[in-house]
Amino acid sequence: SKDLKGAMEILIEQKRQKLSTVEKLDEHMDFASQLIFAQNRGDLTAENVNQCVLEMMIAAPDTLSVTLFFMLILIAEHPTVEEEMMREIESVVGKQGLQS
Repeated sequence: SKDLKGAMEILIEQKRQKLSTVEKLDEHMDFASQLIFAQNRGDLTAENVNQCVLEMMIAAPDTLSVTLFFMLILIAEHPTVEEEMMREIESVVGKQGLQS
């Protein structure tokens, strides 16, 4: 727990440093950036920011896996939707094949 908290503080500090050097801020405005700016304004403490980011990191894989599972089940239950999705993917990707 202590190691994870320390690692999170390091990552947030790295994000803070990156934000201070970017030219176009709008390209780097994600949730962590919004939290950092809220801390800079005095709306959040450093502990609030650390806790929010930590909770995102811990909770996101669970909610994402459940969401993907139900999405795949729904696609499997609706073959016409699956066919339409495949046509759209093929129209965008073409013959080059999918890559991660």
